Amino acid sequence: MDARTHRLLHAPIGPTLLRLAAPNVVVMLVQALVGLIETAFVAGLGTDALAGMALVFPVLMLVQMISAGAMGGGILSAVARSLGAGRRAEADRLPWYAAAIALVLGLLTTALDLAFGPALYRAMGGEGASLAAATTYGGVVFCGAVLIWLFNALAAVIRGTGNMALPAIVISVGAAVLVPLSPALIYGFGPIPGLGIVGGGVAVLAYYAAGTVVFVHHLWAGLGLLRPSPRPPRLAWAPLRDILRIGAVSSIVSATTNVTIAAATAFAGATGPAAVAGYGTGARLEYLLVPLVFGLGAPIGAMVGTCIGAGDRARALKVAWTGAAIAGALTEAIGLAAALWPLPFLTLFGHDPQMLAIGSRYLHLVGPFYGFAGVGLALYFTSQGAGRVGWPLVAGLARMAVSIGGGLLALKLGLGLDGVFLALGVGLAALGLINAGAVAAGVWFRGERAAAPVLVAAGGE
Repeated sequence: MDARTHRLLHAPIGPTLLRLAAPNVVVMLVQALVGLIETAFVAGLGTDALAGMALVFPVLMLVQMISAGAMGGGILSAVARSLGAGRRAEADRLPWYAAAIALVLGLLTTALDLAFGPALYRAMGGEGASLAAATTYGGVVFCGAVLIWLFNALAAVIRGTGNMALPAIVISVGAAVLVPLSPALIYGFGPIPGLGIVGGGVAVLAYYAAGTVVFVHHLWAGLGLLRPSPRPPRLAWAPLRDILRIGAVSSIVSATTNVTIAAATAFAGATGPAAVAGYGTGARLEYLLVPLVFGLGAPIGAMVGTCIGAGDRARALKVAWTGAAIAGALTEAIGLAAALWPLPFLTLFGHDPQMLAIGSRYLHLVGPFYGFAGVGLALYFTSQGAGRVGWPLVAGLARMAVSIGGGLLALKLGLGLDGVFLALGVGLAALGLINAGAVAAGVWFRGERAAAPVLVAAGGE
């Protein structure tokens, strides 16, 4: 057994998890903050451009969450469980499966945006200049969707081996380049002409393209733990099914988050573009929780998957609860800070009074529920590692039903956006409580006999 896999199976849980998660969390936050900074750059083009970007943002986040957290979680889980069980030849073939899945789903994403993007943005409340901005920005970004999918799929392969450092380095360096590149393309710099909102999309695609090249070189040059063949093998159904079984269900879970926020965006859209911009800007902080918890979730999922592969159920559960406690504490601290002091965050993106009022109200009412989101998301990632994502799907659907159904009821009763925001908070509580209850009830191990731990010789450090 290689030293990295041995540490995942035998090193102290808390220190190992924090050591793996610390750079990952920092980098995921950097990546999310880059998105917020780019939003601030686009805000300089006016409220319509900001509203247009807010309309595209839930769709872009859906693609990123599915490719990195959902299908990426299935890839990470497959790699981790294969290594934990000692199936090295199987693990070496998985990068090709990840690349094939990313290519197909990336092309499908582009086709869907071209066919339905403008109609979707219109249904979410886009009109006039804001709809034109959304269509333009979305068209640029999603024409290069294959790059987003490849970047996240190959990063998931590398994280599945327990290597959190390389994706962290790539994201950090990419962010350092993207921050000056984005305004240069949006507003122009020297001989570079200003491309407006198109420039923001081009900068994002350049970031994903460069990162993908680095990951391809690392994997196929044999610089990491895996040794994929230089030529693609004949793809078999069993490994694809193993990845897609987790990734497809996880994609539905990710979709519930974005459908919920898209519906709330439509509720806000009834009062005008400034309200869309206000809610959309406030909700970006909720989206910030996803990469934050993913920073924890990737090492948690890798540790749980490796332990499950080796048959060590008790350690897998200890890892899950440790990670959930850390995620819940961090996200609750963020939520309470945002509820108490919303303006420092919101004024980064504009000073329109209606935008600030609606964004502040959202953070006042929903921020205190963010801790439930952290627990629910962390246990979702651990369930991916365990290869059991049925109950996270139930939790995600319950969150969506409570949030959208409660929001519609609030509007019908005349409670306005305050009622909608309270429904969103209760939905987050449902997400966390259902996932925690399921793991506590032992759903990971129902319907299968206890697996004997895999006895392997420990590799040297």
